[in-house]
Amino acid sequence: MSSKCDRYTYRITWSADDAEHVALCAEFPSLSWLSPTPAEALAGMQELVRQVVADMRSNNEPPPEPFAERTYSGRFVVRVPPETHRELAIKAAEEGVSLNRLISARLAR
Repeated sequence: MSSKCDRYTYRITWSADDAEHVALCAEFPSLSWLSPTPAEALAGMQELVRQVVADMRSNNEPPPEPFAERTYSGRFVVRVPPETHRELAIKAAEEGVSLNRLISARLAR
């Protein structure tokens, strides 16, 4: 039986300050795990997340839903200064695309 903890979003990076690999979990931004190797960092972080999720459940707190299992509409609203809005609208018109397509392409870079 697979645990939801295996479905969370993990990242391993090098920490120059600690001279070790650090594992992070996007759904639990306050947690991290340091180890000499990437594999050990990931294993340590996954175990830490399992412990935190078990603790949350024992306290009747719902653990966060994994990002991979969330539903996204593809729509979000961003406020920008009017000057930026104007500049982007002009750029979209010059490129012959909608403002939405221009912004989507820039965000995808």
